[in-house]
Amino acid sequence: MTPPDVAQQIGDLALLDEPVRRALYTYVAGRPEAVGRDEAARAVRVSRALAAFHLDKLVAAGLLEASYRRLSRRRGPGAGRPAKLYRRSGRQLELSVPPRRYELAARLFAESVAVAPGPGAEEPVWSAARRLGNSLGEAARRHAGPRPSRARLLASAAAVLRAHGFEPARAAGVMRLRNCPFHALARDFRPLVCGMNLALMEGLIAGLGAYGITAELDPQPGHCCVAFRAGGRAARGGRRPATT
Repeated sequence: MTPPDVAQQIGDLALLDEPVRRALYTYVAGRPEAVGRDEAARAVRVSRALAAFHLDKLVAAGLLEASYRRLSRRRGPGAGRPAKLYRRSGRQLELSVPPRRYELAARLFAESVAVAPGPGAEEPVWSAARRLGNSLGEAARRHAGPRPSRARLLASAAAVLRAHGFEPARAAGVMRLRNCPFHALARDFRPLVCGMNLALMEGLIAGLGAYGITAELDPQPGHCCVAFRAGGRAARGGRRPATT
């Protein structure tokens, strides 16, 4: 018999098999701000009523979350009702058949590091992350072609980051990572995981050979703790992010 949690996840993931619903979810998930029904309908070229139907189905499944806000500056009588807005929820869906629990192993490894006596227990993890980042950066540089510009290097790096679930997005000269693939682990082992992320991104930049680009700890709500800046000041010994 299929365990209830697996059956539920199969059902929720199956919701995305409908093309319009999947397109709406992909659009909303890719936006930095909450999206209204009209915007979502225009983006995927369906009617507002059809968009509302599918968006609310995704909310009911916990894949999106809804809020209400006035989109105009008008207040008082005649201002109209607040609009219903949608954004990706924090719910995590993972399905493996047969079941695999790699996060459990990661938690055991993280716990063993966290309780290790003496300072510097995290260094082997961060060193391994830096080496992996370096190899990813070298692969991204090869993919960028001969004598690539900085813009092309960053585009190649962004492709690597997307492939590993970080969802990079650039705005105002800063590239932020809209998703932390280790979010659940980071909640309980923040200094270790954020330091690992920083080391991974520093290694990526080094392997990429993107001079003048630095990775810095810059936690923002709903984002990974690391941001890329042009001409920024590289973190020194900054592998211990705040735990609050």
